[in-house]
Amino acid sequence: MRETPAPATATQNSKSPDDATGVADSDADSAAVAPHAALSGPVVVPHQRAASGPYDGVCAFPDAGVPPRPRADRILQIAVTWLLVAAPFAGLVVAAVLLWGHGLGPRDAALAVAFYLVTGLGVTVGFHRCLTHRAFRSGRRLRAALTVAGSMSFEGDVISWVAAHRRHHAYSDRPGDPHSPYRYGTGPAAQLRGLAHAHLGWLFGNDPTSHERYAPDLMAEPMMAALARAFPILCVASLALPFLAGLAIGGTWYAAFTALIWAGLVRIGLLQHVTWSVNSLCHVLGTRPFATREHDRATNLWPLALLSLGESWHNLHHSDPTSARHGVDRRQIDLSAEVIRVFERLGWASEVRWPDPARLDARRRVRV
Repeated sequence: MRETPAPATATQNSKSPDDATGVADSDADSAAVAPHAALSGPVVVPHQRAASGPYDGVCAFPDAGVPPRPRADRILQIAVTWLLVAAPFAGLVVAAVLLWGHGLGPRDAALAVAFYLVTGLGVTVGFHRCLTHRAFRSGRRLRAALTVAGSMSFEGDVISWVAAHRRHHAYSDRPGDPHSPYRYGTGPAAQLRGLAHAHLGWLFGNDPTSHERYAPDLMAEPMMAALARAFPILCVASLALPFLAGLAIGGTWYAAFTALIWAGLVRIGLLQHVTWSVNSLCHVLGTRPFATREHDRATNLWPLALLSLGESWHNLHHSDPTSARHGVDRRQIDLSAEVIRVFERLGWASEVRWPDPARLDARRRVRV
């Protein structure tokens, strides 16, 4: 079934979770311009201070004014984040040692690709396009399967992930955005610091995103709440399954160990950094053929298209957030959209919001 309802524009004060952000946000709406407005590019200035009035697209963001986490919660947040970030990196170090003089075997490579696709599509199709933006509707079983797969990516529980991403859309590249590379301004030094913040640093920040404000729909759904609580168990499963697969296929403990390293830790680390690169690089490098909201600098970055499963066509996504396909032009690979199309043909997905040519033409700034 094909449906292409027009999404809420930046000037609409919609309270439906089906709009671009999934939440109502009067502050973001009042500061936004119409979606066809021209983009603002980065401007280099010699000295930058935090903006004291309305954001001008150049200065550093002022303090968000969000109540910080209690000390105990802050210590736990930092410890868990270090574990989720450092464990895959440690796996990369071990893999480099194992690779020396031996090489990567086809068994481990095949397992790594398989687990990368399953967990990656859980993030892109499940967490992102289905749950955050509702680009399509699916049955309970498919939603659960996608959520389990996405949770095995080590990128956080489903409710936290969705809430942070909806907040990002509400304030993209403006004060309030949890991971904008323009957080510290647009000068060269500030931009480098901002890239580090958008890629990884924001995960360690003391700027919590309200689940009640940005993901009330998921909090109210018992299945999603249960899967969010199960995140630690699903992380263990994300490592145990490659280990068991390696043992079953290779028949030795060494085969199980190498599968754990390559299809477990290295796969997780690669997927994490690809996702984080969409947050950082896809707001600085690349092209902007479609108009977005004021100050939103989301770009299309083709070198990441395959690894990101289509997520790096980020400019179109920010221009038309509820679209099920992000790569809309010729030769733009979007594996996530192809998977959604398969779900639709199997009857597992309905009300799919495929791109509408008229809507694309209205948003296009660069003709192809």
